[in-house]
Amino acid sequence: MLGPVILAASRSDRMRRLISAAPVTKQVVDRFIPGETVSDIVPIIKDLTGKGLQLTMDVVGEDITTPAQAEGARDAYLALIDHLKELELGEKVEMSVKLSMFGQALEGGHELALANVRPVVEAAAAIGTTVTLDAEDHTTLDSMFAIHEELRKDHPGTGCVIQAYLFRTEADAKRLAEAGSRVRLVKGAYKEPAEVAYQQKHEIDKAYVRILKTLMDGEGYPMIGSHDPRLISIAQELAHNAGRKLDEYEFQMLYGIRGDEHLRLAAEGHRMRVYTAYGTDWYGYFMRRLAEKPANLRFFLRSMVSKG
Repeated sequence: MLGPVILAASRSDRMRRLISAAPVTKQVVDRFIPGETVSDIVPIIKDLTGKGLQLTMDVVGEDITTPAQAEGARDAYLALIDHLKELELGEKVEMSVKLSMFGQALEGGHELALANVRPVVEAAAAIGTTVTLDAEDHTTLDSMFAIHEELRKDHPGTGCVIQAYLFRTEADAKRLAEAGSRVRLVKGAYKEPAEVAYQQKHEIDKAYVRILKTLMDGEGYPMIGSHDPRLISIAQELAHNAGRKLDEYEFQMLYGIRGDEHLRLAAEGHRMRVYTAYGTDWYGYFMRRLAEKPANLRFFLRSMVSKG
């Protein structure tokens, strides 16, 4: 499987330098990350929301090594919220954050990440939107869930992400499928050992369906993070069987992947949210997009052959 190889490359400084130096890289990266600054991204926000889509915004960057960098990540999100306030988009645009950006891996990281993310959640609530905590590798999840629980005491709309490939996730889903919760289910995009995660696609897909059924049958708000046509169809069936209305769940897909499907689902009356990333520290995010789907890697390699 190429996925683990690509994920290993995402942590290699040598591969970072090689890929960053390739002339075609920026053209391909722009497919997934359409800007480096808030100003770059505002036209994208206006365009997508004007087409009936909703967004979740991600400021890319995970290699945080100092508390000052973590505070810089906090400030980047606060600047984004200031722009969203000017656009008056309310719940059409929320934010996704990785706690690693807020200092989770540093000394005293749990408390540091909570202290940095809290003002972002508060500022988001003040303009009528919310924040979802992205899931990272399995070693970070107990801290993430604890921060999620703490934030929900004052801001119950704070969401979190769970990953179908982890063995623990079925139990996590049962715990989280409560009234008022917002839970995004994804397959998972980190290299995880066989001791904690399914390794085969068919096993992950089966787990995804089981977990999604738990969320649909629960009392929370499921967010289906998938580009897989079969899983999207199953999600619609599970929602129907659970008696859910169209505004009681939503689909989420990445910017740059299956754009026509975004519009189709929105036209059918579904809530369709586009995960849209921006920023200069794009490498880790970009490599995981390649690892998630072979078609993304083929797209990149064809571009390098034709343009390099």
